[in-house]
Amino acid sequence: MSPSGEAADAAAGDEVGGGGPDKGRVEVEARGKVALVTLQRHRKLNALSGAMEEALAGALESPEVTGSRSFVITGGPQVFSAGADVSEMSDVDPESIFAYYRASGGVYEAVASMPQPSVSAISGYCLGGGLELALATDFRVADETAVFGLPEVSIGILPSSGGIHRLVRMLGTARARELVLARGRLPAREALALGLVTEVVPAGEALARALELAGELAELPPLATALARRAIEAAGESSRDVALLVEQLAYAALSYTPVIDRRGSGRNG
Repeated sequence: MSPSGEAADAAAGDEVGGGGPDKGRVEVEARGKVALVTLQRHRKLNALSGAMEEALAGALESPEVTGSRSFVITGGPQVFSAGADVSEMSDVDPESIFAYYRASGGVYEAVASMPQPSVSAISGYCLGGGLELALATDFRVADETAVFGLPEVSIGILPSSGGIHRLVRMLGTARARELVLARGRLPAREALALGLVTEVVPAGEALARALELAGELAELPPLATALARRAIEAAGESSRDVALLVEQLAYAALSYTPVIDRRGSGRNG
């Protein structure tokens, strides 16, 4: 679990992480105010190896993403991600596991802590670590081919990249227990009914709808958007009084900011 990546120029955008189709890469493209981040390891169903996670971390630091108002993560029209690369799970010990979370394994929290809104465009498999990556984004748009699941416990491990924490906060303890321990794979419509995804669109339309949603989010005042997202996150972990205080302080801070600054000039706030 000692990934490495390198930046390379590509015709359609920047590619982070090189080394051929088996190693994979992450492509970054600016589409106006929206950045499109695409996982490219299709021969391995976009399995999230250490190298892929490192490449994704590099993509989040690219000018296309840092200069965007919102960003979309996709795996392409066939698969989002089938999860972690199990070939990297042999011969590990507690020390190497903790080192992994300090290195490439921290990318899931990096996605969640980005200052601008994020959307996942999901087609095909979204399993294990792939689902944990999708859960780290603000919104999840799935098409009707999407399949969700957390199979970790069945192979003797557990979701450990924020998936359990986010499921409990999103769906409650009972639903999280059901999804982690008792459910197999979920089709898109069932995932929507549970509240796991934001919306479901016809097959082949996930990316277009995700880009449309990201474009709408990109037009919101960036500072107000950033503070609203922080207030929502705080509310999930705070008492009522603390959550109300955060809301009120954020509102007060915005009231002291000139309207032109609140709306921004084309970069995230």
